[in-house]
Amino acid sequence: MRVIAGTARSLPLKCIEGLETRPTTDRIKETLFNMIQQELPGCRFLDLFAGSGAIGIEALSRGAKEAVFVENQRKAWSCIKENLSFTRLSERAHVILSDAVSAIRQMEGEPAFDLVFMDPPYDQGLEQQVLAALAHSTLVDSHTILILEASKKSQDAWMKEYGFTPWRVKSYKTNRHVFISRTEEKH
Repeated sequence: MRVIAGTARSLPLKCIEGLETRPTTDRIKETLFNMIQQELPGCRFLDLFAGSGAIGIEALSRGAKEAVFVENQRKAWSCIKENLSFTRLSERAHVILSDAVSAIRQMEGEPAFDLVFMDPPYDQGLEQQVLAALAHSTLVDSHTILILEASKKSQDAWMKEYGFTPWRVKSYKTNRHVFISRTEEKH
């Protein structure tokens, strides 16, 4: 696993051992970042269920002004901090050791993020909890793009009850990225 582009291009990233995290493959990461490249310069980026931090680090490397990483496993949290230090991106990053919903509550009142990426464990309903927490939060506004990495079999209809609308889906062999925004904003 490596940083694909930007100031930290080609630097290898550490990944924690075991099945607790599923690192996004370089090819899928490259496809995702090609899709959001225009949104990255100067943006505030939130990486929920951050794992090794590879997604948020890629965003910082490609020009995000700041990134907040949220991870509830101590080993992964340490791995993110090591990866940020190695890529020399720590100054523009904040790493929170917490579950995603608690972290959202903790950050309430801060300005909205431009991009929110979430990669929760598949098929456990955690994305519903996160969108419920973000439904009336200051962390998301009508311009925020949320990206959910989910299993291929997951459904999206439930998002409307929380005030969000999926407007683009990119499917891969085993998973997919769902692009979501507040319902009042159509893309």
